[in-house]
Amino acid sequence: MSVLFQLQCGAQKYDWGKIGRSSSVAKFAAATDLTFEIDEKTPYAELWMGTHPSVPSKNLDTQVTLHDILDKDPSLVGTAVATKFDSGSANLPFLFKVLSIQKVLSIQAHPDKSLAKILHENDPKNYPDDNHKPEMAIALTNFEGFCGFRPVKEIKGFLETVPEFRSVVPEQVAKAFIDGVIDEPQTEQDEAVNKLYLQKLFQGVMTAPDATIKDAAAKLVARVQNESGSFAGCYGDDALADLLLRLNIQFPLDIGLFCGVFLLNYVTLRTGEAIFLKAKDPHAYISGDIIECMAASDNVVRAGFTPKFKDVKNLVEMLTYECAPVEGQKMKPASFERSSGDGLVYLYDPPIPEFAVLRTEVSKGQKETIQGLSGPSVVVVTEGKGTIGIKGGKTMAAEPGFVFFVGAGTDIEYVGIEDKLVTYGAFCEV
Repeated sequence: MSVLFQLQCGAQKYDWGKIGRSSSVAKFAAATDLTFEIDEKTPYAELWMGTHPSVPSKNLDTQVTLHDILDKDPSLVGTAVATKFDSGSANLPFLFKVLSIQKVLSIQAHPDKSLAKILHENDPKNYPDDNHKPEMAIALTNFEGFCGFRPVKEIKGFLETVPEFRSVVPEQVAKAFIDGVIDEPQTEQDEAVNKLYLQKLFQGVMTAPDATIKDAAAKLVARVQNESGSFAGCYGDDALADLLLRLNIQFPLDIGLFCGVFLLNYVTLRTGEAIFLKAKDPHAYISGDIIECMAASDNVVRAGFTPKFKDVKNLVEMLTYECAPVEGQKMKPASFERSSGDGLVYLYDPPIPEFAVLRTEVSKGQKETIQGLSGPSVVVVTEGKGTIGIKGGKTMAAEPGFVFFVGAGTDIEYVGIEDKLVTYGAFCEV
């Protein structure tokens, strides 16, 4: 059985996706599925690459699912990876995606493994598996999102200067936060104090009556519309005022205007920049195209910007309430030593065992070889034209939207033919 083959991958049409051909997801899906017709009125949100049963990838030539291929030939995954993870040899321990985001996704967090097991046992409808779901996002275009809690000093500033925000929580909670938090925590005890006050504040926002949220949001939006210059001036630029108004158009008078904008870091990424979203940290994607890789799980605990089920009790109890400046949420890609040639290779290596991602760039006429990894890889081409091949053997065309599976232990060579060939490859090693 071949250790390198092209995949056909399916697209998910969620409401928040980009419309028609403006969506990279739509164009990538159409690149390998000749029956895929792009509707210019339809949102295309996610391209799924992997063995997840909801949208299983298939061998483009044979139409056999990747799951069945791996089940028949476990050597493609590798003994160490198959033994390490409960998914076994027929399933990848990660799910690889391309996302095209036009509308904010729900503010959410994911449980760690111990909590996921409990949630799944108690509520399998809303928590369909017992796995954790750490995620990494790498920007393909300019991207914006929410990621982790702001430093307490910033949150305190909002409580002191944005009366509409302060009004949604009990006054004693707001005052206790302002008086009690330590702006520049120096010790673990300082951090513990801040986490306690932040949890109470977050709980106050999340349990506020719906009428209170809508009334405060209406007043806030009206003030920002009428005083956008002075409102933004309090925070250094126009980004906050603009963000509030954009989000309100998408989800009018939603609780997310408070728990997102004033409690969470607003992060922007340029192409190639990344963030890692660990278990129990709140986050939301707002706009842009990204590569996303995650552990294989569907467990989501939601907070705002969604009509779906919000599990407020578990959310309040599960979050870490760790605070960090926005720059502290970003990942820095590292060099990758097991490659050779005249291209560029960057490693995004989050602190979890299920996955890492390689970004490879080769300009016209350049070559780059990735030494065989000890586990499976899924590679997607995002830019340019070239070839991907087994060193000294089979070669295949590589164009935007083409997706490939690479078996464990396989040396892969990339060659640039037209423009700069850019690929992202998710892999797992133990």
